Amino acid sequence: MRIKRETVLIANDNFTNSSAIIHLKNDINNAIEKAIWPQGNDRFSINPTYKGNGVKPIKQECMAHLYSKGWFLEQRLKISSESNAGPIDAVYPITDHLYFAVEWETGNISSSHRALNKICLGILNGSLLGGTLILPSREMYPFLTDRIGNYQELSPYFNVWRNFNIANGYLSVIEVEHDEIDVNAPLIPKGTDGRAKF
Repeated sequence: MRIKRETVLIANDNFTNSSAIIHLKNDINNAIEKAIWPQGNDRFSINPTYKGNGVKPIKQECMAHLYSKGWFLEQRLKISSESNAGPIDAVYPITDHLYFAVEWETGNISSSHRALNKICLGILNGSLLGGTLILPSREMYPFLTDRIGNYQELSPYFNVWRNFNIANGYLSVIEVEHDEIDVNAPLIPKGTDGRAKF
């Protein structure tokens, strides 16, 4: 799978220019690039059936790579004092109580908004130092589960997060896309997600 672009929404404090963020971004980028389909392939090939492909198997392969690099998966952190947020897909410990988060979108556009808000709340309350949301491009979107959150649909709202009053933190969105279209590629199995409380 290829990275089409990364859009940085918040980049404040020394952390954003540190060796630590470079290490974390390398982990994330490598995890994305290692996502292949079908299994045994050397690239990510997608069947162009309209709304025909699921998204969870794509995420699982990326998460497995992050886990192998020392990331923790499906971690619950205290994000809000009023409600318990759902688990974060992957976090990396910066210190004993401070983490960097990765969320891979498998739900609808509302889920994408929640994911970025969750990361921002985590930064504001001191449990996160930053985070990245990964979601498909508009070109990939038609071949995936109906109404999956995608970069183009979310991008008009980027200025909302850019204007958060965050002095220390990092927030970005990565747009990903298939390497090629292949009508002979098997469809990616579908699951259900995007129903998180937060």
